[in-house]
Amino acid sequence: MRNILGIGAGYVGGPTMAVIADQCPEHKVTVVDINHAKIDAWNSDQLPIFEPGLDDLIQRVRGRNLFFTTDVEQAIREADIIFVSVNTPTKTYGEGAGLAADLQFWEKTARQIREFSSESKIVVEKSTVPVRTAVAMERILNDKDSDLHFDVLSCPEFLAEGTAIRDLEEPDRVLIGGRHETESGRAAMQTLHDIFAHWVPPERILHSNVWSAELSKLASNAFLAQRVSSINAISAICEKTQADISEVSRAIGLDQRIGSRFLNASVGFGGSCFKKDLLNLVYLCRFYGLEEAAEYWMWVVKFNEYQMNRFVDRILRKMFNTINGKRIVLFGFAFKANTGDTRESPAIHVTHRLLEERAEVVITDPRAIPNARKDLQGCNATFCEDPYEAVQGAHAIAVMTEWDLYRQLDYQRIYDAMEKPAFVFDGRNILDHQGLFEMGFHVFPIGKQALSHFSNR
Repeated sequence: MRNILGIGAGYVGGPTMAVIADQCPEHKVTVVDINHAKIDAWNSDQLPIFEPGLDDLIQRVRGRNLFFTTDVEQAIREADIIFVSVNTPTKTYGEGAGLAADLQFWEKTARQIREFSSESKIVVEKSTVPVRTAVAMERILNDKDSDLHFDVLSCPEFLAEGTAIRDLEEPDRVLIGGRHETESGRAAMQTLHDIFAHWVPPERILHSNVWSAELSKLASNAFLAQRVSSINAISAICEKTQADISEVSRAIGLDQRIGSRFLNASVGFGGSCFKKDLLNLVYLCRFYGLEEAAEYWMWVVKFNEYQMNRFVDRILRKMFNTINGKRIVLFGFAFKANTGDTRESPAIHVTHRLLEERAEVVITDPRAIPNARKDLQGCNATFCEDPYEAVQGAHAIAVMTEWDLYRQLDYQRIYDAMEKPAFVFDGRNILDHQGLFEMGFHVFPIGKQALSHFSNR
């Protein structure tokens, strides 16, 4: 039996440790966090995050071999293997501000591990960190005055919010980066390999050096974000030429060299990873003097901002160049469906732009309203859980999140409740645009021809 510890009880740490506990019942798994409210939530029936399948998983393993605590010292002392999933936000101060990852929480955690450990341990990077962070971690942990030895491995997470449990239970790959050149490094990698081998086929467990593993996470998110920005660039051309982005995406996606995933045009990408990791990659490129490479990746970030601004500009233009006093309802605030996470959600930027134009903004979302209130604290936005109530007297609807709920609403009832002319701006292309048009809506999708009664007059 091994004692496995996860430091950090957020979107990565909680689900990851829960799946390990479920798949490795012979091991004791503990999750520790200094946030008492978060740990209390993990120990309750109201978990701090929403993920499909997470509630059932926690009920199955909590108290059996999965435990949540705020006792950092005891948890570290008892652990044999420590997964570190602390926050690594973008720096807001000093060198690299606005680009580099802020590693202060990571370093504090490393120092706590060294302080509270009485025997050697394996430490696993689970947070997204810059390349060569393991060097700094090893220098802190393997102090020359200590008889202890810590092997630092990189095992980046590739889960996606909304499908996190499925991604963890059926991963397309698990990447373990370590020091092949040392006996203890190879042994540490095999120990971690054996944990994942409980449920992951051996051909999906990849070994690399630690630097490649660290860079792979940044590169993976950069490539995915690049695909989103690329298809959004094509969507802008579609709207000007009457091409249809869905048809273009299908044609591109059938090319086996490209594939169909992440080719859905939208108002823009969000979430905690894409922008942060892109900026981190930009900073690394600049640090090593690779200015052209830095500018290349920076344009992926800039184009995402352009797409969000283009969406708002279109609302303003199509609603007679003024939305002052007009009630605009945002259908969704989470950055994607099946999560309550709103970090870097396009809805935040869109809301601020609409409020600058003095629109009356109403936000509805089945899971994200508590986080939306925090994101928009001090802003004059209204929150409403019931979408039918939200649209009373509204001039326009802007679809921001691809929740299935919004596909299933009674839009005739919604149309009857709205001011006329009634507008729909579908930022996710999930609605029946022709059906809405026939009801009387003026419909403006992303990358598709608008369906507006004005053009028929």
